[in-house]
Amino acid sequence: MKKNAIVSLADSNYFELLNELLDSIIRFEKSKNVAICILDAGLTEDQKSLLAKKVDEIKSAEWDIDIPTFKVIGKEWLKSQVSRAFLPRYFPNYEKYLWIDCDAWVNDWGSVELYFEACNNGKLGITQTLGPGYKITSKVKWLFGKFAIIKSQNFKHAITSKIDLNKARKLAFAPHINIGVFSLEHNSPGWNSWQKNLQQTLKSGKIFGSEGLAINMSVYIDNIDTEFLPLNCNWIASNLLPKYDENLKTFVEPYLPNYKIGIMHLAAGIWDGDKDMRLNKNVRINVKTLQNNVQSKSLRFGN
Repeated sequence: MKKNAIVSLADSNYFELLNELLDSIIRFEKSKNVAICILDAGLTEDQKSLLAKKVDEIKSAEWDIDIPTFKVIGKEWLKSQVSRAFLPRYFPNYEKYLWIDCDAWVNDWGSVELYFEACNNGKLGITQTLGPGYKITSKVKWLFGKFAIIKSQNFKHAITSKIDLNKARKLAFAPHINIGVFSLEHNSPGWNSWQKNLQQTLKSGKIFGSEGLAINMSVYIDNIDTEFLPLNCNWIASNLLPKYDENLKTFVEPYLPNYKIGIMHLAAGIWDGDKDMRLNKNVRINVKTLQNNVQSKSLRFGN
């Protein structure tokens, strides 16, 4: 019986990305000891048949929290904003869960092991979107040259979700936490905190991003026990492009000591004009190499 599970979700539009994520996982020998579970948010029957050959379980994602129909009609993929906070309900037979968004892929198995270790003793294993080379962490709008209106992602979303102002202020300049990759134990108290906050953020705020705001509230307001992992464990390329090591043929962090990227995450897309690399395999961008060259590359797995 496999003790730990890697979980992801997709609809039919993101099937190719999900399939690439799976391929990036199962190429590692150690993946045989980990279950792979998929939440279906609108996959076709043919797609599910193909996935079934690579994974242990496929379950249909549900609206685990009641949401007005007009907010979500025709948007099954938005279930990812709710169902990931209820993984033990869908897949109850595992001790630990590692969630990886389908627009991410595993470049180094060491990051997978770190996430499973990070959630020991009920802790949340997660990565802050902050690191060397990040030039902007929060936005403000300046009035009359000296007064500022806070426009940080957490604060703006908290205000639209009608979160208490004192709580919103605690989030205003806290380093944002990306929920696209995280780990939790089955019995972690983090689930209850997250679900409670998610109930609140969904009442008045937008569906998209609600689960991220809720987990930021759990960490920075509820102070759940958290193990923060290094940036290469959830490398969001749209925030900071990696470099490429031509000798080792792998993506690495752009600054010394150029650690290998563990999980490459294409959140928010990598764009060439109006073309998003997540939906168009032909999109390539210029990436600097450690050998002082520039290569035109895709950041998708196996491309």
